[in-house]
Parts: sequence; C-alpha cells; structure tokens
Amino acid sequence: MQTIPDNEPEFLDEEQEMFEHFRLEVDPGQEPLRIDKWMTAHMEHTSRHRVQCAIREGFVQVGDKTIKANYIVRPGDVVRFVMPYRRRGVEIIPQKIDLDIVYEDDDVLVLNKPAGMVVHPGHGHYESTLVNALAYHLGISQGPDGEDERMGVLVHRIDKDTSGLLAVAKNDDAQLNLARQFFDHSIERRYVAIVWGDLKEEEGTVDANLMRDPSDRLRFCTTADPEKGKRAVTHWRVLERLGYVTLVECRLETGRTHQIRVHMSSIGHPIFGDERYGGTEIRQGTIYAKYKQFIHNCFEICPRQALHAKTLGFVHPRTHKMLRFDSEIPADMTALLAKWRSYLAKS
Repeated sequence: MQTIPDNEPEFLDEEQEMFEHFRLEVDPGQEPLRIDKWMTAHMEHTSRHRVQCAIREGFVQVGDKTIKANYIVRPGDVVRFVMPYRRRGVEIIPQKIDLDIVYEDDDVLVLNKPAGMVVHPGHGHYESTLVNALAYHLGISQGPDGEDERMGVLVHRIDKDTSGLLAVAKNDDAQLNLARQFFDHSIERRYVAIVWGDLKEEEGTVDANLMRDPSDRLRFCTTADPEKGKRAVTHWRVLERLGYVTLVECRLETGRTHQIRVHMSSIGHPIFGDERYGGTEIRQGTIYAKYKQFIHNCFEICPRQALHAKTLGFVHPRTHKMLRFDSEIPADMTALLAKWRSYLAKS
C-alpha cells in the first residue's frame, strides 16, 4: 500500500490535502470476495460504510476500470483509489470561538471564515483554529486517532489571511460526495481581489502549471514546462478600475494552493498587500512622499492580501439540489476600496 504522506499540511497542494492515494494488490491465494469487504479488511481506521461511499462516488478502480461495490476481487488484481483524507495525529481541542455560519443541515455546513484564522491545527497553530471551533460547535472532543463520524471535515481550504466561504461535511456520505465534486472541478468558486495595476483587458484566463518555488519552499510559482507542476486555470474579469489598482473577480477552474495569488502575480498584477508574492511593494503610482504615505495607510487598513472567497456553489449530497452562497466583501477590503475611490476622485 502506498500513500501520499502528510508531512507539510500547511503547504500541500489542495488536491493532496483532500485525498490520500492508495495502490493495493490482491494476494495470489485470495479467495473470491466482494471488493468492499476486501478493502475494509485491508484498510486501517476505515469503516465498510466509508469504503462503500468511496466506491459509490467512483474513486475506486481495478486496472483502469471504475468498479461497483459488488465487484469480486481475484488474485493479481491491482486496486487503485483515492480516499478523502481524515486528518490524524493532532488532538482536536474544542474551543468556543464564534463562527459565522451561513447554512447548516444534517449533512453540510457553510461558514464565512475571517481573515487571520488558521484552518487546521499544526505547525505552531494547535489552538484557536477553525477546526477547534468546529469541534466545539459540533460537541466533539477528539484525540489523534478519533473515529467520531460527526467530526466536521473541511472539504477544501483557503489561506489563513484570505477570508470567505468554506464548506464542511458532517458525515462520511457528505464528505465523499463533496470530495467527488471538488475532484471533478464542478464546484463553483468565485473570489474577489484587489490587484495592483490597470489590466489591459476586461477579462482573461491564466492557464499555467504551478509548482513549488525551488528557491523558497513557502512559495509556489508558474512553470512553462508541461512536465512540471500541476495544471491550474484561473478565469478573471474586471469589476472596477481604480487607477493604480483594480477590483477583479477570479473564478477557479482548478484548486491549487495559492493559485490566484501566484497567477495574478505571474501576469504582473499581484494582489494588493500580498507580502509573499510582491503585493506589499509599490507597483504603480507616483514617486511622491504623499503617495507613499497613502499606500502605507492602505496597508494599515487592510494588513493582509486583499482576497475574499465570495461565492460558493455545489450540489447538495443528499437532496441533489444546487446550493449557491454569496458573502459580503469584508470590512477591511471595503474600507480599502473606499480609500482608493476617494483617491481616484481627487486625482
């Protein structure tokens, strides 16, 4: 059995963050057995129900064919599959932290994450994370090997200093179903961002593979080598031109770590305030001290990358109805926009 290790959870590609990859071979002496029973016997910490959910959502293949739960394994079969990840190895301490919940039922929960909140415990952030808050909200205390199926599982993620909408699965069926939608890139995800510069076109697409920056493990970069990195596609359109900055909407076709931040920087329009990708440098404007002070004041108003996950849409895992949520641009970005509008009006 082979898995992708979770040794750098804060910086994993989003699809690696969501899935563990497995390859299992059926022993030569194996008696005929339904694949769901066989997989359950060969998977630690995994219930038969969870295996059946994975099979139902099309995550399991024998050879190159997707199979059903009644498939009978035979000696020599090679079973390949991905299993939506369940974070282990960190004790989840429930903490009473206010959550901005915009929707909740027995299967899913959608919330609006504030900028500055870490999503998962780990790497120096073992408390006050979104997962700690979810544990309290759901009434769960869970150790490193906890099996409580009520544990809210984030089926995607956004960066600490990005605000906006996140979906949480409240049971195995919901997690596997939503994971399939993310795997197929059928989830609707739209962000708004304030970027440096005045884009020449009204809309466009960045289609560029992303890879970890060889010179800085905390950064990602684009690559023209089709053999390197993973394909990433961001569609953008202008919402408002504000002189030296622009308000844009970015629609994700794929979900990679730092995707919008890297893509916009790669075309010369880094997100305003994004220290890691050049957004805290004065990229446009005048050389006068008064302007430099204005930019400094802007950074104080919104002391993070000006990026917000505004819209989230998906098919409900039980009702199969389309759900679509939209959140307001947060106060710090709203104040930043107001300041730029005032500056433009006086120019």
